Amino acid sequence: MLSTVGKLKVPMVIMHMRGTPETMQSMTQYDDVVVEVASALMKQSTAAEEAGIPRCLQILDPGIGFAKDLEQNLSLLKHSSVMRSLVEDIPLLLGPSRKGFIGKITGENAADQRDFGTLASCLSGLVDSDGNLTPTILRVHNVKGIVQGIRIMEAILKAE
Repeated sequence: MLSTVGKLKVPMVIMHMRGTPETMQSMTQYDDVVVEVASALMKQSTAAEEAGIPRCLQILDPGIGFAKDLEQNLSLLKHSSVMRSLVEDIPLLLGPSRKGFIGKITGENAADQRDFGTLASCLSGLVDSDGNLTPTILRVHNVKGIVQGIRIMEAILKAE
């Protein structure tokens, strides 16, 4: 796939995941999930670069929910600004929308009822350690609701 994308010169999302959808939840052992995911993404980024995909066409996705347990997903969101610096400011994509970890925390079994938890997850992944909104791509189901929440957060952050 890398060589094809390299020839076409189109953007590419590179996602972190271990195993397959059937085996990934048995592969959640990390000493430091943020550092290890960033390192794995940078290795994939380098391979993409070697295949002719410049970093300006790469988007890195830490794979929220893919081979991560509840605490690891939360850690990736909480430390997204650390992740951003570890991946040398290559654009990040966060996809927490309606994920199982939200259901575990809230007790909401129906994925389509997890939009409020999705909003909180997105907001936490957007704010850096200084309280500033950071450039991040979000993959969500309820675009209108998330945009509304981000606009309110942005207004609050800009207030005196």
